[in-house]
Amino acid sequence: MRNNYLLLVLLIIICSSKLFSQGKIKIAAIGDSVTEGLGLKTGESYPSVLQTLLGENYEVGNFGHSGATLLRKGHNPYFQTRKFSDALAFRGDIAVIHLGLNDTDPRNFPHYRDRFVQDYLRLIDTLKAGNPEMKIFICKMTPVFSGHPRFTSSTFQWYHLIQELISRVAEARRLPVIDFFEELHSRPDLFTDAPTLHPNARGARKIAEVVRQHITGDFGGLQLPPVFTENMVIQRNKPFRIWGKADAGTRVTVSWTNSVKYTYSDTDGTWEIVFPSPEADLRPGTLSIENESRRVVFRNVLVGDVWLAAGQSNMEFPLRNAFRGDSLASLAAKFPAIRLLQFDPYIRTDNVAWDSVALKKTNELDFFSGQWLENNALAASAFSAVAYSFAHELAKNQAVPVGIIHLSVGGSPQLAWLPRLSLESNPDFVQALHPWRKSDYLMAWCRERVAKNLGLTDSPFQQHPYAPSYIFEAGIKPVVPFALSGVIWYQGESDAENAELYERLFPYFVQEWRAQWKQDLPFFYVQLSGIERPSWPYFRDVQRRLLDKVENSGMVVTSDIGDANDVHPREKIIVGERLAKWALNRVYGRELLPSGPMFSGYSRKKNVLELSFMYSKGLATSDRQALRGFGFQTREGELVPAKAKIEKEKVIIDALPEAVSLVYGWEPVSRGNLVNAASLPASTFHVILK
Repeated sequence: MRNNYLLLVLLIIICSSKLFSQGKIKIAAIGDSVTEGLGLKTGESYPSVLQTLLGENYEVGNFGHSGATLLRKGHNPYFQTRKFSDALAFRGDIAVIHLGLNDTDPRNFPHYRDRFVQDYLRLIDTLKAGNPEMKIFICKMTPVFSGHPRFTSSTFQWYHLIQELISRVAEARRLPVIDFFEELHSRPDLFTDAPTLHPNARGARKIAEVVRQHITGDFGGLQLPPVFTENMVIQRNKPFRIWGKADAGTRVTVSWTNSVKYTYSDTDGTWEIVFPSPEADLRPGTLSIENESRRVVFRNVLVGDVWLAAGQSNMEFPLRNAFRGDSLASLAAKFPAIRLLQFDPYIRTDNVAWDSVALKKTNELDFFSGQWLENNALAASAFSAVAYSFAHELAKNQAVPVGIIHLSVGGSPQLAWLPRLSLESNPDFVQALHPWRKSDYLMAWCRERVAKNLGLTDSPFQQHPYAPSYIFEAGIKPVVPFALSGVIWYQGESDAENAELYERLFPYFVQEWRAQWKQDLPFFYVQLSGIERPSWPYFRDVQRRLLDKVENSGMVVTSDIGDANDVHPREKIIVGERLAKWALNRVYGRELLPSGPMFSGYSRKKNVLELSFMYSKGLATSDRQALRGFGFQTREGELVPAKAKIEKEKVIIDALPEAVSLVYGWEPVSRGNLVNAASLPASTFHVILK
């Protein structure tokens, strides 16, 4: 298929050259209200902007008809409109067809879906009958966002079914595709009408630029994702993928170690080259990418294990501010095989109003930047304390390079980390998308901080890193599919007031990230610590229960190292070390206790409860005092302390007849002191007694 597309690109270039010598190249923009420019001023429609972008050697005709359907039996068939007659008379050299949005109407698709492909092919054949040399671009539809009144009934499903049919049309005629959905789905700020369907002036300009790129093949030359820089670490034992963009139909040559491969960029400018899985290598290598007159060389490249560290401010917390952080940073020179990639946000979500530059960059997803750095005291000090401590522990125990990619946003809710399409396709979460700034899916604190940051704009569609899907689209998506060993995650403070939502959302989040990377990534996360916030005990127990829902996962307990008055406890190095225990045990096969005691069940013998725990080897108390932290909840809602003792790696408690549940660590700041032989603390838990 790639070779066919390449041939098509070359033919377009050749034919365009001939047309240029004969006169203006005529482009027929065919479509519905998006093409026509509904709601826009004169000169703002995408065909008008396209004319300006292409210049005097082109003539662009706008043949959009508002409300038109592709289906010939639809409620407003395009083939019956005056615009279609005008398009035929125009006899364009190139046609850009963007139809299908109105076919999602319940009057159309449910009845005539089986005719969509043949009706589309008939439209194409009719156009080409007037000019057999016409070059036709098929467009995947511009997005329909969740503010549309029919979105959650069936429009979403019908829309994506039509997108699949459009792909079939393109395949049937071997036509190039302009994917407006991929280009615009992450930009709701460009669709600000009431039904969130029609592009505003900035959206029309974006569409015009995308069309210009496809028509000319000019995609701005060689471009690479930000995860590729000097000093990088490549994941061992997994295929090594290099991808990017280049001008359409141009050759891209990649040299890696002693191998050279090449490919040609597709009609949309994308390209990818895959090398066989490399083995770990401490010797610096060189990666070279060449395209036309540009050559990019990345030196000092290692092969080892790459981990992604992400979350909110407790993951962001820098090593220089952590207890013993300076001491750990001072050891950096002894571990040159650690490499650090920190993606910094353009602006923090502090309690200030953002200026116009920050607002614009946020809308354009130009929010994160970073590059791989060699390990030294300065780089380590500025890096995430948890992530660096984790990498340091792995490097101490594994004789392979360790690359750690860190991307965090203080205060960010879980919803911001999921792909937009994942939220749109899930009835549990789709309502969080619009209008997200007024949605109870986000904690009040998040909404208040957003209102402060966006205080200088009155647009309800202004983007923000707390918006659902934003961090994924702006920060994580550019990293996919860079191969990883796994993910470490520290987030939840901005979701702790809605544990029931989080209990559904977190497993879906992990599932969707794994789908993005197309692998079952190990996922190790941090349970919230102790602070005087009444919702936290229940939230911690939800996090514990998620271990049963999320396979190949592990949870670090931090209730013993929190700060009752500060959501950012400084004891971060221990958190990284505990995360590393999970990785060393689950990923690297080390025989060690990865976790503190984790409640697994109980049995009742007369008036005695016998509690069992996973990771129970060497049960003890952290301070060698009597066991504490256990309690009963009665039918009247009282919390009654329970006397407990340790016997043969079990916990024994005298039952309370009127108790309905048993708890441990059921306070915002836990006083529990149960640990195991590794001195790792037991997790908060709550169990209904039968």
